[in-house]
Amino acid sequence: MMSRGSHPRAMSIRVIRRIGPARPTGGARRRGSILVIVLWVALGLVSLALYFGHTMMLENRAAQNAAADAQAAQAVDGAARYVLHVLSNLEEPGFAPPTDAYESEEMEIGDARVWFLGRPDDASAQKDEPSFGLVDEASKLNVNAAGREALEALPGMTAELAGSIIDWRDADEDVSETGAESQSYLLRDPACNCKNGSLESVEELRLLIGADMDVLLGEDSNLNGFLDPNENDGADTPPDDDSNGALDPGILEYLTVWSREPNRRADGSARVNVRTASQEELAQALAEGLDAQRAAQIAAMQGRENLRSLLEFYIRSQMTAEECARVEDALTVSDGAYTTGLVNVNTAPEAVLACLPGIGEDYASQIVAWREGKTDELKTVFWITNVLPQAQAIEAGRFVTTRSYQFSADIAAVGFNGRGFRRAFFVFDASGETPVIVYRRDRTRLGWPLGATIRKTLASAAAMP
Repeated sequence: MMSRGSHPRAMSIRVIRRIGPARPTGGARRRGSILVIVLWVALGLVSLALYFGHTMMLENRAAQNAAADAQAAQAVDGAARYVLHVLSNLEEPGFAPPTDAYESEEMEIGDARVWFLGRPDDASAQKDEPSFGLVDEASKLNVNAAGREALEALPGMTAELAGSIIDWRDADEDVSETGAESQSYLLRDPACNCKNGSLESVEELRLLIGADMDVLLGEDSNLNGFLDPNENDGADTPPDDDSNGALDPGILEYLTVWSREPNRRADGSARVNVRTASQEELAQALAEGLDAQRAAQIAAMQGRENLRSLLEFYIRSQMTAEECARVEDALTVSDGAYTTGLVNVNTAPEAVLACLPGIGEDYASQIVAWREGKTDELKTVFWITNVLPQAQAIEAGRFVTTRSYQFSADIAAVGFNGRGFRRAFFVFDASGETPVIVYRRDRTRLGWPLGATIRKTLASAAAMP
């Protein structure tokens, strides 16, 4: 008989409760909470470690990039000092150093690499990869010395800009044809006066009326002398171009303000002015390279006071090329310390030669063709008589030379593993006792100037373990 309160269902419930899982005690619950907290703390610490590790990795990479950039900057300066060394040790001062006499392509300076952006020997050749070497500033037209007709003959030059150049550099306020003086510049914002003085750099042309960037740079937006992909794609990317596969370099390619040569002998002594020297003085100077009888015969020529160039003196005195070479260093037609703006007929491109009176488009290509592959024959300007008729040679003689004393170096450099990049444009003047840097301008902002092949090579080298 069942007692009161011992109903079977109640008993089964009590039994089930006894055999079910035991409730955790207070200590077990605390240990579980601590485990969860520890796991969250561990996760937070791991996250912080990953965060700081990633940050340190980025900092390390930034430090490496900064170090590479500093290396590139120092390499540019080192390369400039190297050029000074090259110009200080020329075998024949006054002549452009041959490209095989110095390094100019991927030169190693420590962990950095350096290139001298040059121009191809055949300026008419269209290239999509860079040329390397120093550039002869006397191969260009001097914007401070060139006449209006010569300026207007430059490819891409406009009559408006040519007139502005004439008015900018002359000393008066008289407006020339298509030119501009202060009354035009004062209407600008910001207003300025016309300089009425010589330009100090070709970049100064940007201040002139008519000096649009399309005229100055053409399609060569980064001034590297060859056709980059963005310069051959029409209006897709700057600059606007005609996408014809040929580079329009703009007028800056052909202009300089630095070409001048010292009017003295190689040993520093004074030259003899063939226009003003007495017959005895001239004969004595000529006798240093010729026999006395021949020297006296040449010195007796009439009309020397009207000569405008040494080439005219050579032609009218019927001297030979060999005689010219033996006496040229001793003679001059002016008394100034320097002769400014002569164009080196040995190195000037066809576009510049075509601007010169006496040469023009009719003979520029013939001069370029005749000088190719020759060296000793090009020592004196007399060689152009092999191409030009006598009247044209006499006319051209006032504007040409075979000497060069100023050279530019467009130096690009990268640091270790191809990281970092710097570029600077230098002009070196070797007309004094020692070569000096007369101009420097940073060109890093113009972007990568060395083409796709070198970029890929550097990227591949950086990726190698």
